[in-house]
Amino acid sequence: MLIQCTKKLLDVIERKPVTYEEENLLFSWHANLITLNRRKTVVLVNDKNRYVVVLYGLKARDFKRLDEIILNAIRLTLLDECIDEDIVDEYLRQSGEIVYGKTKNSSYVGKLNTACNIVPYYEELLLDNTIYQTFVSKIASRYWVGKQEGGRYISPGKEMLKDLEIFAGRPIFKCKAVELKVTLQMENHNIWRRLIVPLNTTFTQFHKVLQAAFGWLDYHLHEFFIYGDEMQDISFINHPAYNKAGYKPVVNLVSYDEDFDYLREDGIERKLEKGIRLSEYIPKYKRLQYVYDFGDNWRHYIEVERVIEDYDKNYAICVDGEGNAPPEDVGGEYGYDKFLEIISDKNNPEYESTLVWGEYQGYKDFNIDEVNKNIKFVYDSFLL
Repeated sequence: MLIQCTKKLLDVIERKPVTYEEENLLFSWHANLITLNRRKTVVLVNDKNRYVVVLYGLKARDFKRLDEIILNAIRLTLLDECIDEDIVDEYLRQSGEIVYGKTKNSSYVGKLNTACNIVPYYEELLLDNTIYQTFVSKIASRYWVGKQEGGRYISPGKEMLKDLEIFAGRPIFKCKAVELKVTLQMENHNIWRRLIVPLNTTFTQFHKVLQAAFGWLDYHLHEFFIYGDEMQDISFINHPAYNKAGYKPVVNLVSYDEDFDYLREDGIERKLEKGIRLSEYIPKYKRLQYVYDFGDNWRHYIEVERVIEDYDKNYAICVDGEGNAPPEDVGGEYGYDKFLEIISDKNNPEYESTLVWGEYQGYKDFNIDEVNKNIKFVYDSFLL
């Protein structure tokens, strides 16, 4: 594997560059050293498809074993793309040992600089507890970039997946996933979705998947509760984590740092959802609750129905569902009942205005094909 470094990076790693020409550009990368949050960061860009791999918070001792770290970073990032582990291992085997060279020409340096300008957009998503920034790598690789040949724009992430499929000569996706039934808890309505979700999905992404599945517009705050097997006591009935099944939460995942300013003395561990994946809690715990819009208080009870060991996609899908989700800001279940009453009566003087308002607020009939199109977009764009 050829790593073509900027002078800045070569000086830090103290390696003498060799003259080497990699025939297969899929095994060739350019690399630069930048600083983010006052931490040394290495950005790697694949010469074939402009795929990005990010290493963050490198210390002096890490540069002495950079070969190992680069190979592990590429491996972990491709596995996080849900690429079959056998294909990833074969790619690294055929890549061979790492050799370091100088940057090739201004064209490749320009592509490298573009990636180095993209990565800082997502520095708030960088994790402090690991060098390997697989999530930011995937996001940066979804950023559409210009390509001189033909003047078209490409998504490096999609291009890398195409190249690996050609390399492997077979379908490339294989990962662990779960089938979940998500039920919107309402007294008078039966509204639910059945989803299959890769376990490496972050809770931030999962929030977006749920938004797409129920047609919400992400106007409001949200949080997750993870439930164990212990039952709640009666004093929990007015708690935000209360659920009819009666299970007590073991952890509360929140979406903003400001959520920690509001203290609840309930003994439930509270964590920021940033960077946390479903696999950290599922399938160990089989029950969750997703609360969206603390005003209307839409509670979604989530149950793990089965674990899939060899899921053949790198994104979630909706496989079944029923019922139209309420529009945004309708005023909870009572407001939704009133809304339905108005739009079912064409003689109601508020019929036309309410119908238009509902459409503006995202209200529409459940359509599984449209839901899956919107879920796929979450993964393709890493919408956050």
